[in-house]
Amino acid sequence: MSDAEQSANLPAKRERRRSRARQIVAARLEKLEDLSISKLVPSTLTLLGLCSGATAIRYAVMEQWQIAVTCVVFAMIFDVLDGRAARMLGADTRFGAQLDSLADLVSFGVAPGVIMYTWSLSRMGTPGWIAALIFCACSAIRLARFNVQSVRDEGASKSNPYFTGLPTPAAACMMLLPMLISFQWDGALVREPWVAGTMIAITSALMVSRLPTPSVKHMRLSREHRFLAGLCGGILVMLLVIWPWATLTIGLLIYVATIPVAVVVHHPAAKHERTALHHGK
Repeated sequence: MSDAEQSANLPAKRERRRSRARQIVAARLEKLEDLSISKLVPSTLTLLGLCSGATAIRYAVMEQWQIAVTCVVFAMIFDVLDGRAARMLGADTRFGAQLDSLADLVSFGVAPGVIMYTWSLSRMGTPGWIAALIFCACSAIRLARFNVQSVRDEGASKSNPYFTGLPTPAAACMMLLPMLISFQWDGALVREPWVAGTMIAITSALMVSRLPTPSVKHMRLSREHRFLAGLCGGILVMLLVIWPWATLTIGLLIYVATIPVAVVVHHPAAKHERTALHHGK
């Protein structure tokens, strides 16, 4: 190639280099936008929940079970807050969803299993440990199914506010119910390994089942009911401060009572009847 031809191609080469540089800068700016505070807040809350679950395992090994259960409760609070923050800030991402599921597996699958094992199931030896592993495995299956349903838009929504199977946070609470009872009323019977094993069998089966369970986060209150809900929330917080274990126990029993109601409401025959009434048939 002659010097004249090389000189003629120089402007085109410079333009290509500038275009490439602009693309690189734009890509880096896009990455910086992905690291904005609004998108970091939900993930930070998720990680705090993960740390709470891991701390629960530590205190369970130290046989400080009330602190361990309290850490699981804090993990539940962070689990609620990270979802709310993601929706409010428009920061719903696939990364956040996967991180949330991993945190849930630790906080509501592994931690409750270890807590129940150290508190009661260890007296059964290897069968007790196998029971704890079954709970962890069913938690992983439940979360994997939830992720698949979320990708396919088959999960709970405003029009269908029901999960498929018992959510892992609710399962963790149900499985720890004997401990909550013992904290409040000092019952020796509820600490028997067969009680813990029964609770694990029930909660594990519910997690991997197809039963519909209520999804509170997709339920919307009308304006006239918001004040009442706020008042009830304030009373609930006060009761948690005064009688934490009794309040958690009663609240959990109320939630369990809603599951049969959800099954009836979600039943195909009931849905068909409501649709017919809606259309005036």
